[in-house]
Amino acid sequence: MIALLKALFGVGAPQVSPRDAVQRMNQGAALVDVREAGEFAAGHVRGAYHIPLGDLRAGGPALLDAHLPAATTEILLICQSGMRSRLAQSGLVGKDARTYLNIAGGMSAWRAEGPPVSQQG
Repeated sequence: MIALLKALFGVGAPQVSPRDAVQRMNQGAALVDVREAGEFAAGHVRGAYHIPLGDLRAGGPALLDAHLPAATTEILLICQSGMRSRLAQSGLVGKDARTYLNIAGGMSAWRAEGPPVSQQG
């Protein structure tokens, strides 16, 4: 229970702002959006990989290996508010050599700060 609370509140988990995330993406970090399909289709960060939280929790780093470029060492995680991406982060940290960073405030913060958002269909 304590581990879940720590994950939900981001205790000790590294986070970055949307602006910092853009800089990191420009340097080769991959962005993984853990929201559900409908949320992703309604608006997402251009270039984001869509892997819903449930799928990511079931597949772990092996699922990331199947979707991301092989040389990816830094992964940014995003959801709507930052809670689900924190859960994803807590489930991935320590399972491989990658660095996992949560985007503070999720898509809500991303939209507020103004970086581009894409929509499908």
